[in-house]
Amino acid sequence: MDVVSPADEEPTEAVEGVHLSLLAGGDRMNLQRFEIEPGAVVPEHSHPHEQTGLVVEGTLTFVLADGAERAVGPGDTYALAGGEAHAAENRGDEPVVGVDVFSPPRTDPDWQD
Repeated sequence: MDVVSPADEEPTEAVEGVHLSLLAGGDRMNLQRFEIEPGAVVPEHSHPHEQTGLVVEGTLTFVLADGAERAVGPGDTYALAGGEAHAAENRGDEPVVGVDVFSPPRTDPDWQD
């Protein structure tokens, strides 16, 4: 059994204002906590992993490759297919906090380099 407590988290600033922490994981999925400061942007990217998530605080706006925008607020969940290009922006006045699940596990994302 893998247990990760908040005291074990080691956030990395992936891009300015975007803090990510790898949490517990297994052979087929893993968890990542994120905190995105007001005004911060996760640039457009894609990855082979399926990604589902839950926003706990704040509102995160996803911008998809076709230009469509989807706002995701507290309690909302979302799912992105593997290979689906997306960006995310915090357009609000408070941090966005949430958790993502990646399958297969995303244990070596670009932001760890």
